[in-house]
Amino acid sequence: MDTFLNFMSSISWWMWIIIVIAIIAIRDIVQKKHTISHNFPVVGHLRYMLESIGPELRQYLVANNREELPFNRIERGWVYASSKNENNYEGFGTDTDIYAHQHIFINNAMFPFRIEDNHPNTIDKSFLPCAKVMGTYHKRRRPYRPASIINISAMSFGSLSAKAVESLNKGVKMANAYHNTGEGGLSPYHSNGGDVVFHFGTGYFGVRSEDGNFSMDKMKKLVEDNPFIRAIEVKLSQGAKPGKGGVLPGSKITKEIAEIRGVEVGKTVLSPPNHKAFSTVPEMVDFIEAIAEETGLPVGIKAAIGKLDQWEELADIMLKTGKGPDFITVDGGEGGTGAAPPSFADHVSLPWVYGFGDLYKLFQRKELCDRIVFIGSGKLGFPAKAAMAFAMGVDVINVAREAMMSIGCIQAQICHTNRCPSGVATQNKWLQNGIDPTLKSVRLAQYFKTFRKEFIEITHAAGYEHPCQFTMDDIDLNVDDHNLSKELSNTYQYHKSDVPFKSMQELKDCKYLGGKN
Repeated sequence: MDTFLNFMSSISWWMWIIIVIAIIAIRDIVQKKHTISHNFPVVGHLRYMLESIGPELRQYLVANNREELPFNRIERGWVYASSKNENNYEGFGTDTDIYAHQHIFINNAMFPFRIEDNHPNTIDKSFLPCAKVMGTYHKRRRPYRPASIINISAMSFGSLSAKAVESLNKGVKMANAYHNTGEGGLSPYHSNGGDVVFHFGTGYFGVRSEDGNFSMDKMKKLVEDNPFIRAIEVKLSQGAKPGKGGVLPGSKITKEIAEIRGVEVGKTVLSPPNHKAFSTVPEMVDFIEAIAEETGLPVGIKAAIGKLDQWEELADIMLKTGKGPDFITVDGGEGGTGAAPPSFADHVSLPWVYGFGDLYKLFQRKELCDRIVFIGSGKLGFPAKAAMAFAMGVDVINVAREAMMSIGCIQAQICHTNRCPSGVATQNKWLQNGIDPTLKSVRLAQYFKTFRKEFIEITHAAGYEHPCQFTMDDIDLNVDDHNLSKELSNTYQYHKSDVPFKSMQELKDCKYLGGKN
């Protein structure tokens, strides 16, 4: 035994390395699972290592400032700096290709809008509420005017971590915005003072009966117990995977999440693609009206846009009966925080700008735009893109990934794995510990305030007081060279309807304004 131990101790460290490499090589040759490792023992592992860190290599070393998707380095940097109240300017001129296809140009006025001494924006440079009120046309008992034109889109507790949701809700309280719950139900982390839009999909989480159907009794009790819920949103589809139910991996389902959703711990939850509560457009309208009657709240729908025949049917029913949704959230087919197969994210449903334009034209043709608050959701969390959206007819924008970035998301693009390195999209306690809700909530609020301040400044530069006054002729979209560029009205073949706006002071004095629970 002593002889063996002496022999082992006499082997130098580099010989140990050779022995380990030899063992790995033998193992690679014997295994049949990976062809590259079998054909190229040991060195084949480098290929898999480089592939696993490929996104990081491209993000930090390879891609230029304007090249990455879904958000490039300049966009991410602007959100990060804005959320930290740091200098978000750029010097020496823009480095974007302003001649690129679909580049946005905002036509400024000769004389900007003049701010008087007693103007609301003199007191609060980020005061920017929605110009419309949800629920007044249908005479809901509790109408709601969002106090901010930028708000948090549907992201559920489960997909996001507890500390992320808490940070977002505390942040919207500071920013006087609203927080959409996503379809995972109302959690304690949504209850930190911010206005809430309760959102549910085909799984009916949070308002789910024991047999998995929608429960009106639970909906009524939820609203009665939580007066900060200001509106209800019924999800028909989402941009990432319209026509396909949502998925929450079992690895993300903790005991707490299971109790909130009414599902089993550790078991992957598959939401069906269809609603059980309705299957036709008339049934959906009756469902919306029933919820509005029982709760008194504005009720809207969210969907990605593809075929328009059923939307046409909805518009006709609204014309005939005077009933229907109080707001419509249009999601972009390019996808967002929801994980989806590439075949869906890349090809199913229209990108936001095409889908919204098609839908708005339809409702405008029926003269229904004054009844609906239009909400846009799809990479609109930047002032110039928001100006384009408002020129097309949007009244409010919802942001998801931009909000995530404001509280620390680094666009690792592994939200669906439960390994989010920033702790935003994971249920891993260790990773979540990197989030300080006290700090991150301030950053979310600061991002919203900076966004609104810059958006107001762009609006004033165009000669308007409120973004609802933007028209399709105020924005040019690059098609080729300047002689071939077109105003939005020519590109998408419509002019938005006038929004009934008097002044910012009138909005400030509105009794339905959000934040006045």
